[in-house]
Amino acid sequence: MSVLRFLTWLAFLSAAALPAHADVGQTRETPVSASVDEAIENGVAFLVADQNKDGSWGSPRQTKGLNIYAPVPGSHEAFRTAVTAMAVTALIESGLADESGEVADSLEQGELYLLEHLPKIRRATAIAIYNVWTHAYGLRALADMYHRADPARQQEIVEVMKGQVDRLGRYESVDGGWGYYDFRVGTAKPSSSSISFTTATCLVALDRVKDIEGVEVPEKLVERAVASINRQRKSDHSYLYGEYLKARPLYGINRPGGSLGRTQACNYALRIWGDESITNEVVAEWLVRLGERNGWLDIGRKRPVPHEAWFAVAGYFFYYGHCYAGYCIELLPEENRAPHQEMLAGILLQLQEKDGSWWDFPFYSYHQPYGTAFAVMTLTRCR
Repeated sequence: MSVLRFLTWLAFLSAAALPAHADVGQTRETPVSASVDEAIENGVAFLVADQNKDGSWGSPRQTKGLNIYAPVPGSHEAFRTAVTAMAVTALIESGLADESGEVADSLEQGELYLLEHLPKIRRATAIAIYNVWTHAYGLRALADMYHRADPARQQEIVEVMKGQVDRLGRYESVDGGWGYYDFRVGTAKPSSSSISFTTATCLVALDRVKDIEGVEVPEKLVERAVASINRQRKSDHSYLYGEYLKARPLYGINRPGGSLGRTQACNYALRIWGDESITNEVVAEWLVRLGERNGWLDIGRKRPVPHEAWFAVAGYFFYYGHCYAGYCIELLPEENRAPHQEMLAGILLQLQEKDGSWWDFPFYSYHQPYGTAFAVMTLTRCR
């Protein structure tokens, strides 16, 4: 073995052994927040301060040398509305909107923005179908909004919900499930490959609204989505990145280290839609893996090039994966949750920025509000 290959392999092993709270390549300072509640409060304060005047969060500003493919204006309309939905969910779940007039005002502005703009979101081009993320996180926010609204607004929310469910049906892949690019044909019904974690995200959103009066979630839509995730599931409950990679199951991004940020979402989605093979033991095993092997995700955090880290991990896998790990904790009996809550809180408390935000991938100016929203949603499940 050459010296270069030996050093590369040594670095590989070192990253795998990193502790869950490691901040690769940086010296960590004392955490900004000393407790989960304080971290949530500081995160919410950041979101309130970072909100745009029109009630939304994020913008196409702060470009860099390599930007994600984002044809205008549709891509940014989808990004901004999706990030706004995430921020609204985080403000509601924090519970602080019931205690602070400033947070309540911010939440009200965000809700009004969603009610106006969600019905307008479409795919940006035949290729770019980022709007599926918007419909999913929009439904998630609308569900939370519905349960705290007065009857008049509830009816308005239901109408918007129905439109978002219809959009998910319209932009479903011909294979079942959802993808966010269509590089095949660009047909009206997307010919895109189903992406495992995109599909999981949509299934979680549909679960949140399925029991709300007036909203119908098509059974066949769900069945096809579940089937698409199962076609991408491997025996160890790691999941392919997308169905287009089914002939390459040992490709780096499809191995457990590459699946670490999406297994939580896929396990959770299958479980809530009735898959009994996703047992408490499976859920707990992958929560432990997330903690013990967190370095595989952390090594990609804040890198500006998508998928440049080992196992093709992209920075934006980080807070997404931890958020759905928080959801997975809720599947476990209460007496078994504490170690996993401590693990997640231990990771996130160490990574909060001085301004109260969290971020994992430089993405125009969307990254701080979406990272903060994910982190707040995660920490609410660690109280």
